[in-house]
Amino acid sequence: MALALPVSLTDTIIALSTPPGAGAIALIRLSGPDAVRLTDEVFAGKRLRDQPGHTLHYGTVRDGARILDEVVVSLFRGPHSYTREDVVEISTHGSDYIVQEVMALLTRRGARLAEAGEFTKRAFLHGAFDLAQAEAVADLIAADSALSHQVALQQMRGGFSQELKDLRGRLVQFAALLELELDFGEEDVEFADRTGLVQLLQEVQQLVRRLLRSFELGNVIKNGVTTVIAGRPNAGKSTLLNALLNEERAIVSEVAGTTRDLIEDEVSIDGIRFRFVDTAGLRDTTDVVESIGVERTRKRVQQAALVVYLFDITATTPAQLEAEVQALALPAGTPVLAVGNKLDVASDPELLAFQHYPDTVLIAASRGDGLDELRETLLAKVRGEGLDRTGASTIVTNLRHAQSLEQAAQHLDAVLTGLSIGAGTELLAADLRHALAALGQITGEISNDDLLTSIFTQFCIGK
Repeated sequence: MALALPVSLTDTIIALSTPPGAGAIALIRLSGPDAVRLTDEVFAGKRLRDQPGHTLHYGTVRDGARILDEVVVSLFRGPHSYTREDVVEISTHGSDYIVQEVMALLTRRGARLAEAGEFTKRAFLHGAFDLAQAEAVADLIAADSALSHQVALQQMRGGFSQELKDLRGRLVQFAALLELELDFGEEDVEFADRTGLVQLLQEVQQLVRRLLRSFELGNVIKNGVTTVIAGRPNAGKSTLLNALLNEERAIVSEVAGTTRDLIEDEVSIDGIRFRFVDTAGLRDTTDVVESIGVERTRKRVQQAALVVYLFDITATTPAQLEAEVQALALPAGTPVLAVGNKLDVASDPELLAFQHYPDTVLIAASRGDGLDELRETLLAKVRGEGLDRTGASTIVTNLRHAQSLEQAAQHLDAVLTGLSIGAGTELLAADLRHALAALGQITGEISNDDLLTSIFTQFCIGK
């Protein structure tokens, strides 16, 4: 499907691009063919229409004879602007009243309030970047860890898009040859070398599958890792949470069953965001409130991306540990890390029993012993293999992209199967077209109004 232009590009739009609320500075952005003219009508200073782009101008905004504020106006001439249109950014004092007055004045003059994400949508429609890069803008704004920032920045600068462009480019040439064969169907000729096509498809499929595998890690980088700390009462779960957060977040007591409800907080470990959940101790109890907490723990464990099962080294045998972990009845594939606590008071035989136990880290949460090893093990659990921490590897973080890659992989499999059984050219060409379309949906080469609306309405208004 050809790219549609779902919004009118003849309007001049306006929005507040800084967070609402009182502050030192507020920035009001206009974009469109009349952005400079409308601002000129209310700006007392230099005539903006006579000024070059990428310049700053001091003056006042006036509603008739009434001065609304002293401002600095930033002027950007299209196509050398974010939206590729004329853009004006008015920096006012950060008063809600001033912002509302200035925006109301400009809307009365003819500007239209921008829709969510409309500035970035215009940039996309004007060809400033493709759809994958546009989505990375929203990811960059939402980034709250070093790795999520790094991945979003790399995608916004076109790293992922270039890899997809290379993939599609390699397939398009063979697709064109197959289409040519269809044009000469009665001639019974083959323009596309079938052996070369199989090799190419296998190489492309390998790359697509690699990108798909990266999505699990990309989802972790973008959304963080929900890590539930479970275990029996008095294993030291609250102490461990406090140690990982480096603050007294949970109440610590020698009385068993102190934690009755879920306590959650986040911490970044080497750029990856972990959301730790301290839970009620797992045991049978007649206490009504504690039993509710235990039931909530069991439910939350089932939803965890990673489970840290904390046990008391001095009160647990390997056989008991194995039985307790199995009793969690975790969904298949949920990673579990067994963490033995109270290393500082355990006897040599007790330590020896767990020294070679698989997937186990021994710590003393109250003193901080073993926490560095625990952090490294947590990272290893979620990173998997192949993460280039320099950002050179392409990592898929967007569910829509992963779904399109899965569709492309399925159609490429169909082409390979068709080649192996000698399927007709028309079937091969149809599956190859579908694979190309799936890849094109990621970057917006194949697009529609509903898709664009769904994507850009997730942006903030001023972006």
